[in-house]
Amino acid sequence: MSRILVIEDEPIIRTELRRLLVRAGHDVSEAGSVQEASVDYALDSFDLVLSDLRLPGAPGTDVIAMCPGVPVLIMTSYATVKSAVDAMKLGAVDYIAKPFDHDELLMQVERVLREGKLTRQNAALKREVEQAYSVGGMVGTCAAMREVFERIRKVAPSPATVLVLGESGTGKELVARAIHAQSPRTDGPLVAVNCAAIPEGLLESELFGHEKGAFTGAQAAHAGLVEAAHGGTLFLDEIGELPAAAQARLLRMLQDGEVRRVGSTRPRKVDVRIVAATHRDLPRRVQEGAFRQDLYFRLRVVEIRLPPLRERGEDLPALAKYLLERACRKLGRTPATFSPEALLALTSHPWPGNVRELENAIERAVILADGPVVTPDLLALELPGGAEATVAEVPEASDSTAEEADGSPDSMEEYFRRFVLEHQEHMGETELAKRLGISRKALWEKRQKLGIPRTRA
Repeated sequence: MSRILVIEDEPIIRTELRRLLVRAGHDVSEAGSVQEASVDYALDSFDLVLSDLRLPGAPGTDVIAMCPGVPVLIMTSYATVKSAVDAMKLGAVDYIAKPFDHDELLMQVERVLREGKLTRQNAALKREVEQAYSVGGMVGTCAAMREVFERIRKVAPSPATVLVLGESGTGKELVARAIHAQSPRTDGPLVAVNCAAIPEGLLESELFGHEKGAFTGAQAAHAGLVEAAHGGTLFLDEIGELPAAAQARLLRMLQDGEVRRVGSTRPRKVDVRIVAATHRDLPRRVQEGAFRQDLYFRLRVVEIRLPPLRERGEDLPALAKYLLERACRKLGRTPATFSPEALLALTSHPWPGNVRELENAIERAVILADGPVVTPDLLALELPGGAEATVAEVPEASDSTAEEADGSPDSMEEYFRRFVLEHQEHMGETELAKRLGISRKALWEKRQKLGIPRTRA
C-alpha cells in the first residue's frame, strides 16, 4: 500500500480523488494548501504527492522542494506547454490536465509509484554494493594496503588500464570494483570475466561475440562481454590463462577501441576500461612464449600488487572482526565475538588461501556456533601436514588475563605470554599448542618472538 498526499483546494475534487485512490488500494491523506500540508504532515514520508498547481497561498510546485526524493505529480486546469515545462523544470515528475479521466489518472499514478520504487531499490542496491566492495570494505592499515588504497585513489579517475597482481584469494576483484566505483564510469556496467573458467573453444565467442552461422551451433548473433561492458569497466580475472588467439583480439581492442565478432568482417566501436588481474608471473610467461609481450605492456599501465594475508599480520584482527560482523548480518545471526583463543589461532594461521580462506572459515564458524562466541574448534583451521586445529577445554584464565585479552594485537600477545607461563610447567608443547588452537611450529615461533623460554622438554 502506497502513501499518497493529495493537495487540492476544491473539497469536491479532493474527496473524489481520495475515494478513487483508496479504491485502488492506496493510503490517502488530504490538504487544502501547501502550508496546511507542511504543518499537518511529514512530507518526506509519502510515496507520492498529487498537488494542484494553483492553490491559496503558495503554488503547488513549492511542495517539490519540501519533500526531496518524493515524486510530485502536478494537476492543472491550465494545461499549457509553458505551465508543464515550468513544473518539470522545478522537479515535478509529470503533470496531468483537468478534467482528467479516472483511468488515465490511475495509470499515471501507478507508473510514477512503480518508477519511484525502482529508483529506491536501485539506490539501496548501489549502497549495498558500495558497502560490500568499496575501498572502505577492504580493511587494512598496514603499509602495503595503504599503498594499494592510494593507487586506487589515483588511478580510478583516469581511463588507464590497470593490472592487479596477487595470490588467489587476496581480493583482486574487490580492487577492480573499487576502481570502477570511484571512476567516472560508476553508472556504467562492471562486467567480470574469469578467463580460466571459460573453455578455450568458447572464450573468443564469449568475450568478443559471434555472428549467426559463425560456427556450428551459432544459430543467432551474440554480443560478447566486451560489448556488454560498453561505457563501463571490463574486469578480466586470471588474464594469464588467456589463449593466444584471444590475446591478439584483446590487444587489437586495446589499441583501436574496436571489436570484431567471430565470423564478422565489420568492427564495432567500444568504450571499455580494462582492469586485468592474475596470480601468475606474467614476465615469466612472456619469456616462455605463453603471453604476448606487447599485450603485457598494454595491460600494466598502472600496476597494483596485493599483499598475501600472511604479510598483513597487523591487519588480521580488524579484518577478522569486520568479516565476522558481515557474516552475522548475511546469515541473520546475532552479533558475535571471537574468544581470545580463537583470535590467537587466527593470527597464528598461515592462511595459504588468503582473505577468501579467512572469510570462509569465519562464515563456517558463524553457521556452526550455538552462542555469540566463536571458538577455535569452530574455525577448524587446517594445520601444516593436513591435521585440523581442534581445541580441548581451555583452562579458565585468570581475571588479569581476561582483562587483558580484549582482542588487540598487544593484549593477544599478553594473553599468549600469560597462558604459556601459567601452564607450561604441567603441559607439553603439543598440549599447549592444541589448547591454544595453533600448530607446534606457530607456538615455537611465538615463543621466539616474545622471548618466552621453554622450561619443559
